[in-house]
Amino acid sequence: MSNSKKRSDCPISSSLDVWGDKWSLLIVRDLMFAKQCTYGEFLKSDEKIATNILASRLLMLEENGIIIKQNHPDSKAKVLYKLTEKGIDLLPLLIEINLWAEKYSEIPESQKMILNDVKMDKAGFIEERIEELKREVL
Repeated sequence: MSNSKKRSDCPISSSLDVWGDKWSLLIVRDLMFAKQCTYGEFLKSDEKIATNILASRLLMLEENGIIIKQNHPDSKAKVLYKLTEKGIDLLPLLIEINLWAEKYSEIPESQKMILNDVKMDKAGFIEERIEELKREVL
């Protein structure tokens, strides 16, 4: 992101400029757990993102080096989106958001089970998951 687009030099502010909207981290979440996705797969998420918003967020995430676009092996009409190393490095942030949500709101039982594993050894869980993601998508 160029300096002219930054609201300030604050690291939180400049980070939010990249992924702080309502949709970007949901796209990253889908890629973290699905490894790679097509445009149509993103449209099927529970949150029901509009096509124009999805297109603009994918472009912005690609321009900021969070995701890359690759040719789909089975279809010339489709592309695959994958996380970059920069995108994978958002995993600790997503973990912390999940832990915060568990503390202050109702979350699905399946999420609670995963977070119990996280809480036993957060650093180990994150390190192991990052290595796994890097092997799968890079």
